[in-house]
Amino acid sequence: MYKIATLNKISPVGLNKLTDDYTMVDDPLEANGIIVRSQNMHDMEFGKDLLAIARAGAGVNNIPLSECSEQGIVVFNSPGANANAVKELVLSGLLMAARNIPEAIDWSKTLSTDVLATVEKGKKQFAGSELRGKVLGVIGLGAIGVLVANACKDLGMKVIGYDPYINVKSAHALKQSIPVMNDLAAMLPRCDYITIHVPVMDETRGMIDSRRLGQMKQGAVFLNFARDGLVNDKALIEALDEGHLGRYVTDFPTDAIVNHKGVINMPHLGASTKEAEDNCAAMAAEELMDYLENGNIENSVNMPACTMGPLNPKAEARICIMNKNIPTMLGKITSVLSDLNINIRDLTNKSKNDYAYNLIDIDGTTDSETLSQVFNIEGIIRARIIK
Repeated sequence: MYKIATLNKISPVGLNKLTDDYTMVDDPLEANGIIVRSQNMHDMEFGKDLLAIARAGAGVNNIPLSECSEQGIVVFNSPGANANAVKELVLSGLLMAARNIPEAIDWSKTLSTDVLATVEKGKKQFAGSELRGKVLGVIGLGAIGVLVANACKDLGMKVIGYDPYINVKSAHALKQSIPVMNDLAAMLPRCDYITIHVPVMDETRGMIDSRRLGQMKQGAVFLNFARDGLVNDKALIEALDEGHLGRYVTDFPTDAIVNHKGVINMPHLGASTKEAEDNCAAMAAEELMDYLENGNIENSVNMPACTMGPLNPKAEARICIMNKNIPTMLGKITSVLSDLNINIRDLTNKSKNDYAYNLIDIDGTTDSETLSQVFNIEGIIRARIIK
């Protein structure tokens, strides 16, 4: 029986995925798995039996990844589960900026008498432009970026993509008529609108700085529905005040920009739809179950993707070993199993940055206590057995 704790309110659609092999617990210290949305986990203590944390969403900045990796805790996210919800909000942001909708609504609220006549006289101050024929640059062609690019192409926009690390799945999903550039400096001056869809990492934090803003076309509209950490607020305000940047549309208001002229703020509504919450919770639960029951890792942000499907019915057990990605580790692991007179029926080994993970279907008998003893080797973080 696996014990699952939840932080924040998790959609019943996801929790209903859990079978009778799972029980819910109130204390996260007792849990084998945790499902979380936005709660800050950086100051949390983790129980010794915690194997995985599944984030019902894409961003994982609320989870201490380094600490989890050192303790052998796999951290999953739910990429693409909220992609359609974010895509639709990006489209609304494009339309609001192009047609000056926020200002027009605010002005309409001030009207009290002779409304029809006043509207006809005053509407020209909010005249905007159509999206059709305008150039949109999409920075980051993951699940969300591809949906945005394709939808805007269908609206009649000229779309350019930028993603030096585009994967095969995204490349196939992107409309063939959308070019992908590898030089951001060359793309930015061509765009009337730019939207960014990349995660916050060391190499992307603050990437939209004074240099990148300066490369944008005079009067361009920049949209950020990814993360606030991608943009340098000081440089952004300067670009708006100087009139170089026409508009900034964001789902991440900060103290510096919340009331600044030229900024359209939304209160982090990207994934705030029932459908997105259901999809994220369902994906998180399924990832967690596959790892706990089969040892498979998919959509982890701190460990390598490594899967072998369900346990081979001809095998007696599956051993899951997480280790530092250093030389000779695989040899040491197989040598230990040989000493235990255990035959390896099937094995896969994957690595990601500083960590590696092994799935080994075996013939032979062993138990968790024995594994803990024999794999008490420098470099091995966690070893467990699934039967």
